[in-house]
Amino acid sequence: MMEFFEHIPSHYRTALLVGGLVILWLIEGVIPRIRFRNNRFRHAGTNLFFTLTTAAVNLGFAFLIVKASDWTSTERFGLLYLAQLPVWLHCLLAILMMDFIGAYLVHVIQHKIAWMWHFHKIHHTDTAVDATTALRHHPVESMFRVVALFLAIVAMGVPIWMVMFYQSLSAFMSQFNHANIHLPGWLDKGLSWIIVSPDMHKVHHSRYQPETDSNYANIFSIWDRLFGTFVTVKDTTSLRYGLDEYLDERYQQIGPLLKTPWEDVPVPDQPHQQRGLSQ
Repeated sequence: MMEFFEHIPSHYRTALLVGGLVILWLIEGVIPRIRFRNNRFRHAGTNLFFTLTTAAVNLGFAFLIVKASDWTSTERFGLLYLAQLPVWLHCLLAILMMDFIGAYLVHVIQHKIAWMWHFHKIHHTDTAVDATTALRHHPVESMFRVVALFLAIVAMGVPIWMVMFYQSLSAFMSQFNHANIHLPGWLDKGLSWIIVSPDMHKVHHSRYQPETDSNYANIFSIWDRLFGTFVTVKDTTSLRYGLDEYLDERYQQIGPLLKTPWEDVPVPDQPHQQRGLSQ
């Protein structure tokens, strides 16, 4: 596995990510959690555009990430090098900490700091959350996440093959936990004790703010449970997605979404939505 992920060709990674997304998207059509009345192809097209912007940002920072990882390996710099760890334990702890710093922590910060929220809210304007929503990130937010990953690599000391493995796992898990698929309740709840399940993450996309500010994790649900941000909802089909101020159809289009962070916050047409209304 070390050899594979250290030298994994870019087209292999692309095939893995696209393959996972397509499979989940097809499953959504067969066993959806919620039946949306939107055009699935148009919705997917908007979200897929942001894959291109994220790829561009990641490519721009790739040299920095690789150099940082190679330096920590060569100099044996980072907290994980303080002890002589077996490879499997180093890998497990590295993935845990990249998930914590590069996904959970930066996600919480974006919800708490107003100017960062203006970029992250593009992700929350999606009113029909599905696997493609995982791709819907403003380019500036993508920069936040790359910087957080860089800090995790330097602080912990993470070889490049572990970084590549983590990024592949993280991307698939984001697609999975956003997927609009109906899993048996016992299975979804069981998964949520270890990883972020679809129903667990759906709560995060609720229009009701106390639920929006919860369930921040991407791979491991332990972070939400450990830091008191874990919230459950009895019936996720009662959730209403999106943000009250951004329900206009134009906020499902690429141009307005890219400009949204710099716009004045619009006044919602209706009071803040509570749960319990039909989708």
